[in-house]
Amino acid sequence: MAGMAAAGVERVDWVDTAKGLCIIFVVMVHAVLGVELAAGQQGWMHHVVTWARPFRMPDFFMISGLFLSITIDRPWRRYLDRKVVHFAYFYVLWLTIQFAFKAPGMAMEEGAGAALSNFLVSFVQPFGTLWFIYVLPIFFVVARLLKGVPVAIVLLAAAALEILPITTGWLVLDEFCSRFVYFYAGYALAPWIFALADKVRTKPGLALGSLAIWAIMEALLTFTPVPAGLYPLVAHEIGQTGAIGGVAELPVVSLILGFLGACAVVAVGTLLSRLPVMRWLTWLGAHSIVVYLGFFLPMATTRAVLLKLGIMGDVGTMGVLVTAAGVIGPVILYLLVQWSGFGRWLFERPKWASIEHNRTKAERPIAVAE
Repeated sequence: MAGMAAAGVERVDWVDTAKGLCIIFVVMVHAVLGVELAAGQQGWMHHVVTWARPFRMPDFFMISGLFLSITIDRPWRRYLDRKVVHFAYFYVLWLTIQFAFKAPGMAMEEGAGAALSNFLVSFVQPFGTLWFIYVLPIFFVVARLLKGVPVAIVLLAAAALEILPITTGWLVLDEFCSRFVYFYAGYALAPWIFALADKVRTKPGLALGSLAIWAIMEALLTFTPVPAGLYPLVAHEIGQTGAIGGVAELPVVSLILGFLGACAVVAVGTLLSRLPVMRWLTWLGAHSIVVYLGFFLPMATTRAVLLKLGIMGDVGTMGVLVTAAGVIGPVILYLLVQWSGFGRWLFERPKWASIEHNRTKAERPIAVAE
């Protein structure tokens, strides 16, 4: 809890380091699967992506809810400005940027009307890689509305939603049911999560041993095929991926692995944050929104160039290079923006996009000279 109090005025290193790990895994899955789809074959990185699947998004959502207790009691206007309008600005901005690159191809294949239709539908059905910042504000609002409900009831209900095989086809509802339990747990169980980080810091040897056991268990459950008799229990996963996954996707098992994996990321983030050589990862986590918003273009460009040149025969290695481009590209763009001062609106919300700023401006007395 001391760490949470400190977070009001300064960042917590292990949290940023854990977020750095999260954003790398997020870029990795899009990069690797995109390369494999374009190449028509799987590479060795497919196993890494599969192994990380049970915890890749649970850890990101849990960390996103970690500091909610600091802001959840703020006035509604300020809360909505910081938790909804903030992300809405970046969603609309980067949705428009992505469509500027993708709309010509859509228009050639399906017609201009289809491109416009896809753009409008994206305000209801989140588009591509941007779905996280579309769903996250919904989590913030729901958590605020449920503030008066006992934590145990909300956690049990959210866990039930994750366990149930809910697949409606509407990404917002499906991801809410699958992920809200982790976000809410980050908020409700924050003291225990910070206590875990403190324990890892004081007993690194025990933490490393526990992480080794977890990694092996994660691999066994992820790569053990689901018995044929249990296929109906993972039917929703088959519909989403087109393939039958491992035992890790079974109800209850996926929930347990999601939480264990999120705790493992906390432990790894805590251990790595103590190493000066890993400060780049801490910086990356502190600027994870930069990478998340901008990785699609360098990722897609690098993939297209490598496939076109044909100089890289190993699909797995190609996935690593495309992942690196997806992480480094946005960072370079951000540093150029900071250096030049031009284009800050790409990563920083301008004042006009703040309802708090506009209210203050509207309420300000009009001077005679004006």
